[in-house]
This record gives sequence, C-alpha cells and structure tokens, in this order.
Amino acid sequence: MPIAVYVLGAAVFALGTSEFMLSGLLPEVADDLDVSIPTAGLLISAFAIGMVVGAPVLAAATQRLPRRQTLVGLLAVFGLGHVVGALAPGYGVLFVCRVVSALACAGFWAVGAAVAISLVPVDARARAMAVMIGGLSIANIAGVPGGAVLGQSLGWRAAFWAVALMTAAGLVGVLAFVPRTEPGSAAERTPLREELRVYRDGQVWLAMATTALFAAGTFCFFSYLAPLLTDVTGLGEGWVPVVLVLYGVGALTGTILGGRLADAHMFGTLYTGLAASAAVLALVAVTAHNAVATVTLSALLGLAAFLCAPGLNARIFNVAGAGAPTLAGATATSAFNTGNTVGPWAGGLVISAGLGYAWTAWLGAGLVLAALVGAWLQSRATGRPALVVATNPPRAGSLVEAGSRDG
Repeated sequence: MPIAVYVLGAAVFALGTSEFMLSGLLPEVADDLDVSIPTAGLLISAFAIGMVVGAPVLAAATQRLPRRQTLVGLLAVFGLGHVVGALAPGYGVLFVCRVVSALACAGFWAVGAAVAISLVPVDARARAMAVMIGGLSIANIAGVPGGAVLGQSLGWRAAFWAVALMTAAGLVGVLAFVPRTEPGSAAERTPLREELRVYRDGQVWLAMATTALFAAGTFCFFSYLAPLLTDVTGLGEGWVPVVLVLYGVGALTGTILGGRLADAHMFGTLYTGLAASAAVLALVAVTAHNAVATVTLSALLGLAAFLCAPGLNARIFNVAGAGAPTLAGATATSAFNTGNTVGPWAGGLVISAGLGYAWTAWLGAGLVLAALVGAWLQSRATGRPALVVATNPPRAGSLVEAGSRDG
C-alpha cells in the first residue's frame, strides 16, 4: 500500500474526529449554548448535510484542478472552520461553521478516495478504502474520546481547537507525500456530462440506498450514545470517553477485517456485518439499563458496523467507478452522509416524542435491517450483465464492475 494512502488516512483522522466528536459532547454543547439535546444533535446532521451536498459539488468543481493542490485547499478551509467554530458566540454561528467544515470534509473525502483508488491495483480497492476508513476508526478510539475528555475538563471549544491543530498536521503530510497530478491527467479525462450518465443505472442507486440506510441506522443510535449512557444506563460522565474508546477499538478491528474480507467475499461480509449490527442494536434497546451489557454491546457495534464500511464503499466504486471516476468517491460520501443526516434527525424525533433514548436503538435496528435487504437485492443484481466490460487494462482511478468477484 503506497505511503500516500496512509497519509490520506491520517488526514481523515482529523476529519473523522470532528464528524463524530459531538456524539460525546452533546450535553456540554447544549448547556453552553442553552439549547435542548435534540437541537444540539442537529449539529451532527448539519455536518452530514454539508457532506451530502459538498461531495458531488466539490468533486465536479475541482475536476480539472491538481489533486494535491485541491486536497491542501480543502484541509485549509476545514481547519479555519474549526477555528471559527471554537470562537462561535452562539448556536447559529456554530451551525454554519459545521456546514462549511463539512463541505470541505466532503470534498477531501471525494478527491482523497479517488487518489487512493488510483494508487492501488483493482484487487486492493477495499483495502485502500479500509486504510482511509481506518482514519475514522482511530478517530473513534482516540479523537472522539479525547474530545469528550477535553469537553468535560476544558469545555467543548477546546475540542475544536484540537481538531484545527490536527488538520494543520494533516495538511503538511499531504504536501510531503501525496504525489502531484496535473489537470487533464488520465484519471480526469472523462467529461462530467458523461459521468452523470452512471446515475441511470439502478444498481448505483441501490448501492447508495443500502449505504444510506446502514448509516442512518447506526447514527440514529450512536449520535445519542452519551446521554443514553448517563441518563438511562446510569453511568457517570467519566464513562463516556471509555465507552467511546471501546467502540473505536471495535471499529478499527472491524475495518481491518472488513477491508480484507470484502475484496474476496463482498456480499458475505456485508451480510455478516449488517445482520450483526441490527442484532446488537436490538440487544442494546433491551438491555439499556444494564451497564455491563450496554458497554459490551457498544464495542460490538463498532466491530459489526465497521466490518461493513469498506465493502459498502468498494461496492459503490464497483458499480459507479468505471463510468464516473471523479464522482464515484463523491457518490459514496453522499450516500453515507445522507444516512448520517437522517439518523440523528430520526433519533431526535423519537426522543422528542417521549419514547426515550433506548428507542433510538430500536429504530436503528430497523433501518439496518432494511440495508440488509438492500444488500441482498444487490447480490441478485450481480447475476446480470456487467456494467462495463474492459477490453484494455483500466486507466488509473477507474474501476470495472466485477460481479463475479463480488460474491
């Protein structure tokens, strides 16, 4: 695996810390800004909305720009957004900062994923994506719990300053190790109007829907994990970072396993991870008042959920990448973050309706089961003719549908 792929994964650590850290800081943010916890939870949805919109827009807008220069610019905007967020006087300014930061994050994901895919052979796609997703997993182990500790001891704004510093380090790494590319290189020659034609393929939409349902189910519960632990399970605030670390350890383990397994057994890995995620969420809903069970299941949820993530990413690249090398990464990013937008919002509705935090797990389990059905429908679709048949070796950054390997 080229070192540039690991550098991109390290940069994703900062991005992932920001994306997930509010899950451990909602009570502090809500108290400081004088809003309810469901309202504070909308800051998570705001980030996800920015990712959904920003991924395709910025992928298209930067199509003809050198990729390394684009990645550096996006990281600079992301870091500045967190400086402003740390200084935000109220909820409105912080909401806008979350959206702007998410736009930059989405662009980095879309362009970074295309760079990572272009640097590895076709049979290493899931592993390359696992390295990038591994940045998210490590963020869950270190960044998110660290943000919770900072928030509890120094205030939630300290976590935003920490993300800004980590982003600066990631920017230096990209400058040092990601190779230069020039506009009009082989990976960027497909006209945008031709790439848009890939969205006529029902398999692309089915892969996106499966991913969005999975993310919605996971985030419906995970966004409100901190208040569930303190208000339902009865644990002290000091346990929140511990549980987040355990979730992150599970997530990193799942990412490593999922990246290796999905390249050889795509749908077997998806079935296992999705079914296990739904089962764990249902068990959390039943045992939310039991501290030992909730802590253990939180770690297992990280393992099960991130077992799916590399395969879900790679599947979208498989069905969209050959016809849309620029937009494939944006498509995967938008699909995940559509779910990340819907999940916290849906969980907030459940809480506001008076059903309680444990019901976010019930709703999450239902959404993940719907994703499992989507994966099954995709597996049946792979028996049809391939989307693209390559008669020549694929150019860098392009992906060829290989339905016979996806099983």
